[in-house]
Amino acid sequence: MNPPADTAPAPTDVRRFTPLQRWIHRTTAALMGVCVVTAACLYVPQLAELVGRRALVVTLHQWAGLALPVPVLAGLASRVFRADLGRLNRFGPHDRVWLRAVLRRDGRPESRPAGKFNAGQKIYASWIAGATVVMLGTGLMMWFTHLTPLLWRTSATFVHDWLALTIGIVLAGHIGMALADPESRRGLRTGRVSRHWAEREHSLWRP
Repeated sequence: MNPPADTAPAPTDVRRFTPLQRWIHRTTAALMGVCVVTAACLYVPQLAELVGRRALVVTLHQWAGLALPVPVLAGLASRVFRADLGRLNRFGPHDRVWLRAVLRRDGRPESRPAGKFNAGQKIYASWIAGATVVMLGTGLMMWFTHLTPLLWRTSATFVHDWLALTIGIVLAGHIGMALADPESRRGLRTGRVSRHWAEREHSLWRP
């Protein structure tokens, strides 16, 4: 049986992500989506009335949040995934050039040098990872109320609520940028991208 046309690798395609990396991204995205949707149902009165069953929504929110780091932790067993984490955590001079070009609104590909991940992707990955850790910590303080003083729980609630709103805004921007780049989405869907796109958008990457 021949593979579907959109998944069959073309001669000019290069591999960007392994099946495990794509599974990690999809699973993390699904868990994050559950967290965001259930949070909206808990805090927006109109949605709360529409959905009802608050206890179930709270339970889904808690367990999805608790499971959020699991895909990434499981992925640490993969050498390829660990290598990509290293790339995301390493900033070089070319990343500063990329950021300056973005701030100047310079859309020329040659003005935005990037490795496998550009500076924007690195900043997003670092920020969302840190935000996830903070949300997990504050969420646990709100869940296990008998383990912390009232002042801690009150502070945790304040941080959790406002950071959740910020995450929602940042995620909307992340999704919007993904929708504007079909080839990048294809890389996450099939694991492969065109060599032309890779050379144009990630000129320093050597697949």
